[in-house]
Amino acid sequence: MKSLGIDIGSSSIKISLLDIESGKCLASTTNPGTEMPIKALAPGWAEQSPDMWWKYVCEGILKIREKYSLDDVKSIGITYQMHGLVCLGKDGKPVRDAIIWCDSRAVGIGQEAMESLGKDRCLAHLLNSPGNFTASKLAWVIRNEKDAFEKTDRFFLPGDYIAYMLSGDIHTTETGLSEQILWDFKEGRRADFVADFYGIPHRLIPDTVPAIGIQTVTDTRAQSLLGIPAGTPISYRAGDQPNNAFSLNVLNPGEIAATGGTSGVVYGVTDTPEADPLSRVNTFVHVSHTANTPRYGILLCINGTGIMNAWVRRNFAPGMDYDAINSLAETAPAGSGGVCVLPFGNGAERVLENRLAGASISGLDLNRHSIANVLRATQEGIAYSFRYGIDIMKGMGLKPDIIRAGKANLFLSPLFRQTLSTVTGARIELYDTDGALGAARGAALGAGLYKSREETFASLEKVDEVSPISRESGVLEESYLRWKRCLDRTA
Repeated sequence: MKSLGIDIGSSSIKISLLDIESGKCLASTTNPGTEMPIKALAPGWAEQSPDMWWKYVCEGILKIREKYSLDDVKSIGITYQMHGLVCLGKDGKPVRDAIIWCDSRAVGIGQEAMESLGKDRCLAHLLNSPGNFTASKLAWVIRNEKDAFEKTDRFFLPGDYIAYMLSGDIHTTETGLSEQILWDFKEGRRADFVADFYGIPHRLIPDTVPAIGIQTVTDTRAQSLLGIPAGTPISYRAGDQPNNAFSLNVLNPGEIAATGGTSGVVYGVTDTPEADPLSRVNTFVHVSHTANTPRYGILLCINGTGIMNAWVRRNFAPGMDYDAINSLAETAPAGSGGVCVLPFGNGAERVLENRLAGASISGLDLNRHSIANVLRATQEGIAYSFRYGIDIMKGMGLKPDIIRAGKANLFLSPLFRQTLSTVTGARIELYDTDGALGAARGAALGAGLYKSREETFASLEKVDEVSPISRESGVLEESYLRWKRCLDRTA
């Protein structure tokens, strides 16, 4: 028996095929070969075509089908870039491109909602400011694109769209509603008062299905197009960060996960609904949440992490791969000789109270510094942005003594993971997994093919471990405080 995992990223679409009995990944594909385009029609905007996502989902599944039969696929799981807005028309097609997670056009709308609804009410019921999340994005469409809104029959998230394309059914999850800021934590139900404030008709909001559990089944179209048997359960759905935590077996209070892709995230699980008064970090319903065993995820997101590292490589070290720039960066001293990089150039940053701080490189001495200093300062600056947010999470009661991450993206860099460990004082455990494989495991659990958490993660392999280096802690702490002063000057 097999389980299929689908990961809808903003850079690529990844598909993984899991052998349920052994827990091993049989095959995986990543499409396209280069990064998917993001349309920026105005400063701070970011859009992608949902049809493009579906195209690459189909290509990835068909590539796997060339080597493995899909006749015995017994479950499908979907993970996706969070907060994106997909508006679906009555004809079953998107009425416009999706407004994705790093688009900041709705920041002002969310702030207006916070002020009008009342900060205390928002924090008590939503645990967040309405901010720049999905409901605020739809409010922007209502105000600025009347024709598109009038054509909208339903709206939902990127993962909901892929589930719809596989099944013909329109659903979301409680986890999904919470990431749209349409979940009332205090009442344990949909936050209709937010929809009412924004003028969102309730009929546009899909019904919910369990995040882990049978949600719907594939239709005959998926069978004829992809070779997946009709009636195959879709039994897991989660945004990329709750899914990353699930993939790393982070399900219970006190457990913490991190990722370092285009954006960087630290995600900690708690059993109490906590809110940051400044909404710099966000609380959502975790995938393992039930009414009897409440689980919430506190999410720190930094938009400009991997994308900052990629920008520096592309513009300062063209032709060098990431292994090469990692090696070159290690030739510079800890603290980068005073060079400071702020990685905040990918839209408004929640951790900075929705400020557009911008990315910057400062402290360059043209007589002392080289490209190695800039490369190291970039990875240190990203690690410092993690530390900045983790300090906020500590103030909410989380204790990140151990951080689990997949050995991928920025966590492939020995320099980055060692800097992060030393500057936070946390041990970092690295695992051989990814989002698509985690979604496949989640689907097998949701379909009852795995009977327990222990069985689900029996094959999850820890491949590396990093501990703080005490001899570097002093210089990195000094460097972090210098970085923080650079950040303060952008306020």
